[in-house]
This record gives sequence, structure tokens and C-alpha cells, in this order.
Amino acid sequence: MTGTNKKPATVQTTCPYCGVGCGLSATPSATRGDETHPANLGRLCVKGSALHETLTPDGRLLRPVVHGRESAWPQAVAEVARRIRESVALHGPGSVAFYLSGQLLTEDYYVANKLAKGFIRTPNVDTNSRLCMSSAVAAHKRAFGGDLVPGCYEDLELANLLVLAGSNAAWAHPVLYQRMQASARPGRRVVVIDPRKTATSDLADLHLAIRPGTDTVLFNGLLVWLADQQTVDHGYLADHCEGFDDSLSAARSAAPSPEAVSRICELPLEDVITFYRWFAEEQRTVTAFSQGINQSSAGTDKGNAIINCHLATGRVGKPGASPLSLTGQPNAMGGREVGGLANTLAAHMDYDSPGARDRVARFWETEAVPDGPGMKAVDLFDAVERGDIKVLWIMATNPAVSLPETHRIRRALDLCPTVIVSDCVRDTDTARHADILLPAAGWGEKDGTVTNSERCISRQRRFLPLPGEARPDWWIVSAVARALGHQAGFDYERPADIFREHARLSGFENAGQRFFDISGLAELSNEQYELLEPVQWPVTAAASDSRRLFTDGRFATANGRARLIPIASRLPARNPNEAFPLIVNTGRIRDQWHTMTRTARSSRLLAHRPEPFIEVHPEDIRALSLTPGALATLKSAHGHFVGRVRSAPEQRRGEVFVPIHWNDQFTGQGLATALTDSLVDPISGQPEAKQGRATLTHWPARWYGRLLVRRDRPKRWKADYWAQQVLPDCDSWIVAGQCNMDWKSAVPDWLGGQPQLVMEDVREGRFRAARLRNGQLEAVLMVDRDPAALPSVDWLVSCFSQPELDEASRRGLLAAKAVDGDDAGNLVCSCFQVGDRQIQQAIGRGANSVDALGRELKCGTNCGSCVPEIRSLLVAATESV
Repeated sequence: MTGTNKKPATVQTTCPYCGVGCGLSATPSATRGDETHPANLGRLCVKGSALHETLTPDGRLLRPVVHGRESAWPQAVAEVARRIRESVALHGPGSVAFYLSGQLLTEDYYVANKLAKGFIRTPNVDTNSRLCMSSAVAAHKRAFGGDLVPGCYEDLELANLLVLAGSNAAWAHPVLYQRMQASARPGRRVVVIDPRKTATSDLADLHLAIRPGTDTVLFNGLLVWLADQQTVDHGYLADHCEGFDDSLSAARSAAPSPEAVSRICELPLEDVITFYRWFAEEQRTVTAFSQGINQSSAGTDKGNAIINCHLATGRVGKPGASPLSLTGQPNAMGGREVGGLANTLAAHMDYDSPGARDRVARFWETEAVPDGPGMKAVDLFDAVERGDIKVLWIMATNPAVSLPETHRIRRALDLCPTVIVSDCVRDTDTARHADILLPAAGWGEKDGTVTNSERCISRQRRFLPLPGEARPDWWIVSAVARALGHQAGFDYERPADIFREHARLSGFENAGQRFFDISGLAELSNEQYELLEPVQWPVTAAASDSRRLFTDGRFATANGRARLIPIASRLPARNPNEAFPLIVNTGRIRDQWHTMTRTARSSRLLAHRPEPFIEVHPEDIRALSLTPGALATLKSAHGHFVGRVRSAPEQRRGEVFVPIHWNDQFTGQGLATALTDSLVDPISGQPEAKQGRATLTHWPARWYGRLLVRRDRPKRWKADYWAQQVLPDCDSWIVAGQCNMDWKSAVPDWLGGQPQLVMEDVREGRFRAARLRNGQLEAVLMVDRDPAALPSVDWLVSCFSQPELDEASRRGLLAAKAVDGDDAGNLVCSCFQVGDRQIQQAIGRGANSVDALGRELKCGTNCGSCVPEIRSLLVAATESV
């Protein structure tokens, strides 16, 4: 067998998406779940299953770009070093800032933090993890004395009461949701606390559709109930905790009774009492909380209100009993381990920890580290806008989309004298503001480690060659460090060198005071590092693979006791701004990730929700004279968002939901952060993302359309609204306009030439045109006054792959379906590309359960994320009989 015919070797690696940290068996052409990895045991969500589909060369940054011109690495590195050196000389170390990402590997993070804080001596190093996890971190540190997650994923399966607070795990952490679903048994109960009824609510025995922002009231009320029902564990409190009396007193002031909680949280009294009674009765209780808790101006208090209830009942660090923070990014925890947050140093040491600054400086063999914490993300970009930051180095993240008040972020980037962006994608919203672009290795091209939500360190392994001049982030940072004259501290040859140093620092002068300790891995050989199996920290010479922390009741505080924190509930005003009466909630959707620079490359991941949307309660749709399926505009004090109206009975009235993912490459007016304020939690610095305020009005479209064009054809058309959807063999746009069009004269620009097939009905506002070349389909345009009248494009997409269309296919082009073909409908199951009409037809044939539909169509049999939608279709079919 020749080398070119050899089957690619399968590499065991880790998924680069959410904080679950699933193990993968990967090749360039396929990804599947690693059955041996403890996080997922072979399970995989649709995003992980489609990872190989995103490994395309399209849009990659392949060479350094300095001031708009491609450059060689020596010149690019020299220019970065010169800019940093001059800024430090003229304006001091604090004029240089780094903005990092949970997409970096731990080794990348470690080197960047070391260069910044240890050798440039700037404290201004923060990360996009500030946007998702920092409130949980702050709550853990206040309660436990350190950034320490006490539980593990197994607890989700062992718990007899699962409380999911601010977590749509079915879409944001699908594999954990699958584990919860698979562990269902008689007597196990699930409570979902969320203003919206999400896909996760399908698992719930009780859904508390809480008034946004009142979580502290709900959990303060729970603490009061536990005390009044005499279900507090006073022995545990006496032996292991402090602050209970003050916390209970504060809770009584905020939430004196279930009746008060019911009124403030706008929940039925019987539901409040049911939740409290279940919590009081069940020792094996896990409260899993995520962005609905964290992304709040009171996120730290919300986290501590939850932890208070667990401490009061002794439910911390026990099998099936802990608070469990569900992390947003694959390496948010690994970044925190090495000091990626502005208020930390490295190895879980803080600036105010006794001796920490001197200890880190001595270990790094540098003169000193900064005197105190740097600026957190929102404050950091405020400083950029003010001109205090002269050099900003952004790595593996897209703050021009993800940070609130995007117009200010973009203005700040334009005002900054030097913006350096390290990324694997050439054209992002942030890269458009860069003075220097550095091509970084992407997933599958780099080696290192990541740490997931349960403290499990896993290897991310390279199985693809580096394209062009792309280099790993640790290599790039080390090259700049050496150019700045710090050769000895950055002479790494491989990621294993960095990992060993990181592990040594975790154990350096650590006599058990710091729980984060992986010094047991500090002497790994290169081969042992390569073969490293998933392991939960701490890992010392004496112990390894610690599933749970605090099992002995000893915490990381100075006196070893956990702290209950008095929480005074700060409630959002019911209507703080009459000009903007609606509450805007933002969040993730099932098939996309962050700012979709990677997931949008997969056509099947864009099929489920192909454009920005606004979920609105049906009564609000009627009151605001909106039309489901039509476009509408949300307008805030800072900007606006245009999206498709989706009728959502699961929404509370007066509130809407929009997705966070769209950027300027995939739509014109769909940035969710244009609707959110730079309001942050005063303790964690995490910005509020669930309490935007806006108006909602009809977007006055005269026409709606779909355009499909063979891949890489020039774009010569314009539309008032557009959203791009990458499809197999063609590019597609969903378009709309506010002015009438003379389509016969405009269509050559839209199709790239004169069409051969045209149909126009002026009275109905309908236009269809198709262009062929040498028998192949080149482009199709479909326009209609009514968006619901536009057909599905699934069949049309298949026509682009045909070398020559037969006569029957040509006749079907303007109808967008084969003469004798069926329309699959709107996509429901991304894994197997099953549409709602196919499901409805199968139900009509007698497939009257999720299992029966799975057997016939395969839908719902892989990741399971579509099962709630399948159940809704089954219910709708039953109701229509």
C-alpha cells in the first residue's frame, strides 16, 4: 500500500467548544466521541460531530500582516516587540494590555501571562472568560477561599434532586444534558429555574419561570425556609463554616416568606413551596448554574446565595451533593489556573496573597511582578478608548462582537495606536481593526492541555499540519519575548516544556495552602506528556485524580472554614426606562458557538437557525402589530438589532430573546451586544447580558428573498437586510428590502449574468429567476412579498452539485423542488438533516413517539438536542386531531 492510500491515524484529543471538555477520536475527515474519556464516555453533540466540517482552508490567516502588507515572521515579531518596547519606555508598562481567551490552550495562556506580568510587568491582562465565568469564580473565592469547583459530572447522575439555575444545558452543554437525561429514574426530580421555557425544561418536573434578576430572592427565601423547617445541618455549620447567622438575617430581610418570594419573583406560591420542600427533603442535591446566573450585575451574589443553601445543609463535596458551575469555554478553567484574569497572578495566587508576588517573581527569575491587579475586560476597553492603553494584543477572541456596547469597543480599537490580533481567521470583526495580524494555529493544528468544568485536565493533540506560516500561540509569544531580550525565560522547544514549568509553579512553596497543585505532573517526560490521560486536579506526589473537593470539610480559607455570605437582594427596576420597555435576554443556540467564525463554516450547523431571530411572546406580537416570520427591529440606547420574529409562547410577556452569535461577516445588523450595557458586577467585573432594554418595531420590508450562487462568485448586489448561509457547493443569502425593486433590470447583478429562466407575478409581488452555464446551475433568486411563501432551498442546493441538470430538474428550478419531489421543511435534526415536514409525515404514517420517529428517520438518536422539538411536533399533531 502506498503512503497516499494509508488511512489517517486517529488521534485522541479534546473538543474546542464548551466547558464540558469532551474527548474526541479525530481524523481530518471525521470526529466521534472518545468512549474512554470520563467527560463524555463517547457521547457527542452536533457541534462536536461536525468539527471536521469546519477544518477548511477558507478564510484562514496564513501569513503575518503588518500595516496591511504581508510580512515574514522575523519582521512581524520585530515590529510587535518594537511597539511594546516603545510604549513601555514612553508611557510605562501599564500602557500595554493583553486580552486573552478560553480558546487558548493552557500552555499558550501560561506563556502570555508570564510575558505580560513577569517581564513587561503590566497587570492589564484579562480574558473573555470574564464574560462567562468570573462571577462564579468570585462566588467560589468568597465562600471557599479559592477558585474551586467542589463537585464533578458524576454528581449530576447521582443527585436525586437536580436544580438547573440559569442553564439551558440541552443547547449549551448538550453532553451533560444527555448524562442527566440518561440517569433519570423513579424518585429523581429536576427543577429548572429560567425566565424562558427552554429545551432543557423538557427534563423538568418543575419549571420556575422566574422574573429576571430575582434569583437572589429565590435562594434567600430557600435559606429562610431551610432554617424555619429545621433542616439546616447545624453540626456541619459549627464544625466547618462561619457567617450563617448574618447570612440568615440578611436573607430574612430580603425574602421573609414564600409569599414574599412568590410576589417578588412572580412565581406561583405553590411552585415556590414545592421547590423549597424538595430541596429540604433531599440530601443528594446538585445545583448546576451557568450564564443565567453569572452574566448579571449581581452574578457573584447569585452564586453565593446558591452556595449558602448548600453550605447550610452540608451539601458540598459529597457524592450527588454540591453546587456545580457549568463553564462556558473549553479552557476557561485552565486560563484561570495560570493567571489569565486581571485580578490574579498564576497558579491560583492572588496579588493580595501573602508573599505571592515575591514567590512568582522568584520562580520566574524576574525582578518583580506588578504591584496590584489590572483592569477587567470592560474597564480595560474603557481605558483603550481613553487612550491609556497604547498597545493591545488580542488572542483567539472577537471582542468587537462579544463585549457590550459594540460601537464603543470598535471606536476604542480604532483609537488605539497599536492593535495586535493573533487568530486563525483572517477576516473577523476585530481583525478589521488590527494594525498587526499574526497567524495562529487552529484546533487540530496545536498541542497542549485544557481543563474542563470538573477540573479535568485533558490533552488537545495535533493531527493536522500547520497551514502556511501559522504558528502556535506559545511560539508566537515566546518569539516576541525573546525579541524583547528575555531569551532565558522563553526558550521553550515544545508545549511539554511549558506544562512542566506550570506544574512546578503550582507546587512551588505550596505546603498545602493552595488547593490547585499539579506538581505530581511536573516531571513528566515528553513521551509521558504525549500519552497523558485525563486527570482531575489536584495531582500531587501523594494524591491524584481527586473527583471532589472539601470532602473532609476543610476549605481553602485562612482558618479552613467555608464562609456563608450575607446577600442583600438588589432587584432590577420593573421599568427603569419608559423609552425602552422590553427586557432583552441574550444567549446561545444549539448549533452555534460564540461569534460563529468556526461553526458557521459547517452548512448543517447553520441550517437549524440560519439567521438572527427575536423570540417574542404571541401576545406581544399581537400588541406590537408584528408578524411571525417577518423581520423586526430591536432598538436600544446603544444600537439596534434586526432579526426574524419567532412566536415563542415560552417567553414571558414583555421580554424577548436574541442569539449572541452573529457577526458582520454573516449578517448586516445582528449584533446582540448592540443591545446590552457596559453594566458589570461590582465584585467580578462580569457584564450584564440578560437585562438589555429595547423597543421592538416592525421592519418595513417590501420584499423577502433567497439567493443561491455558486461558490466564490463575485458579489455585486445590495440589500437592506441580509444574512449569509454557507451551503454545500454554493453560497446562500437570506435577503429583504424596504424599497420596491425592478427585478428584471437588477437580476443580472444578483445572478452574475442574464438568467435563462424567469417568472414574475407583479400583482402577488413574486419573482423567480435562474441562471445556468454549460448546463450547470450558477444562481437562483426567489423573491416574494410574503416571507412564508418562500420555499425551502434544500432541493435547489442539491442541484449545484450536478454536473449538468436534466430537463426535469430545469423545470423544477423556479418552484425550488423536483417535479415529483417532497420538501423536507425546516431543519429539526442537524445530525441527520431531518426537517419538520418529514417528521410530520412520519407521524401521519403512525410513528407516534420519539423512539418510533428515531427508528424511521434517525432524528434524535445521536446528540438528542432536537428531542424537545420532536416532542413539540408530536404534541401539535395530537392537538390537531
